[in-house]
Amino acid sequence: MILDETSIDARISGRLKDLRLERGWSLDDLATLSGVSRATLSRLENSAISPTTSMLSKLCAAYGLTMSRLMHMAEGGFVPLVRRGAQAIWTDAAIGFRRRAVSPPAQTLAGEVIEGELGPGTRIAYDEAPKPGLEHHLLLLEGQLEITVGGQTHDLKAGDCLRYQLFGPSAFATPKKSSARYLIFMV
Repeated sequence: MILDETSIDARISGRLKDLRLERGWSLDDLATLSGVSRATLSRLENSAISPTTSMLSKLCAAYGLTMSRLMHMAEGGFVPLVRRGAQAIWTDAAIGFRRRAVSPPAQTLAGEVIEGELGPGTRIAYDEAPKPGLEHHLLLLEGQLEITVGGQTHDLKAGDCLRYQLFGPSAFATPKKSSARYLIFMV
């Protein structure tokens, strides 16, 4: 069963609100920590808007979580096998980004795999690492992808694998005439 975007967005919004309340933070506290406005946070937590990749990146950094960990928290209990058709998909249609949670959701296990798809001429920039030192192994399955991490830019073609740790800003970009489909193994 593929989870529809409305369902996953509502669960993400609910989980974000739970995380804030668990920490005893006000919306103003979270706005200060994340750089996302109080009004936007309120609308997000009430499922009045869908989160964007940029917004989730900032919130995950504030909470010290990877985006995958947040998605897993929103998805529910652990099942060791998740068939492709049942893997949760989240889309940021505004920028042409699609994310599939490949790994079975598990809050206590460290490694995770996600599949990402970026449309042609798409750029996603992350202001900071969700967890400093987070290790990525990115395998480009199809297309072309430019990754900037640690101030260095890497041009990847299908079959290339880039291994890196996140300590600061990073960015993913596709050329105007090529999309990209990739797997990220996070440790």
